[in-house]
Amino acid sequence: MGSFKDVVGHRDVIQYLQNAIAENRVSQAYIVNGERGTGKKMLAKLFAMALLCEEHGPEPCNKCHSCVQAESNNHPDIIWVTHEKPGSIGVDDVRTQINNTVAIKPYQGPYKVYIIPEADIMTVQAQNALLKTIEEPPQYAVFILLTENADVLLPTINSRCVMLKLRYIKDALIKKYLMERMEVPDYKAEVCAAFAQGNLGKAIKLAGSEHFNELKDEVLNLMRHINEMDISELVEAVKRCTLYKVEINDYLDLIMVWYRDVLLYKATREIDKVVFKDQIDCMREQARRSSYEGIETILDSLDKAKSRLKANVNFDLVMELLFLTIKEN
Repeated sequence: MGSFKDVVGHRDVIQYLQNAIAENRVSQAYIVNGERGTGKKMLAKLFAMALLCEEHGPEPCNKCHSCVQAESNNHPDIIWVTHEKPGSIGVDDVRTQINNTVAIKPYQGPYKVYIIPEADIMTVQAQNALLKTIEEPPQYAVFILLTENADVLLPTINSRCVMLKLRYIKDALIKKYLMERMEVPDYKAEVCAAFAQGNLGKAIKLAGSEHFNELKDEVLNLMRHINEMDISELVEAVKRCTLYKVEINDYLDLIMVWYRDVLLYKATREIDKVVFKDQIDCMREQARRSSYEGIETILDSLDKAKSRLKANVNFDLVMELLFLTIKEN
């Protein structure tokens, strides 16, 4: 069963929630904002469990009837708001699951907790319907909105909620988690941690993916040989990229980790901080050839490539331009 101690990182947010419970200063509406995979649902569930725990401590006891119910997602006073349409939460979802039930008092605990995953995909009508409830909620009601981009919510909703932002988790903590909890080898854990860029959920997913290893090997092969490639070979490399079109952001992030390594080695000559340590000979040569400005240009071009692909610019054209920029710099 769960405990706040099991959460990796987010110590400031956890301390805030535990203090709110201990000092009986629980707010009626919270926004938990962070990337997908940062642990929003886990934190919301643990907070709800602690609020309803029969031991009334800052941690769920995991033993009482309330905690057992909550752990199995069968607690009558914890309502997870769902939606049928994959891309939006409609006004009927809010009215049926929240507005029409909020006046019913908790069945067994002191609070009735509504958790809204993907709250940032609520339609404007749905947000307005929710606003009517959180403007004057019953004393026992607690709303937890989980978002990746809280800025898209109505300002009137944002102003009535306590904002809890989940920050990036340090690579060292992610690496430790992967090695100790998942028994991932040291090198692989380091690559996954660096690549996940502070997102534990993403690191866990990568660590368990065989396809990620294939993607990594493809990128490393390209990085080792791109300086010697002629135009026809670059075009061929772009064609191979289409195999990874679905994971193109991961592909580009791996290239970014590579050039951050090159930049780090060029600046410090320290191997310990480099992620791709097994490629140090090639990296050393690239660091020697490239200027600081050239490496920065490559990193900027990777960001631009992501933006262009997101804007549906022609895939082959974007990748050809990127590879040419890398080769030139």
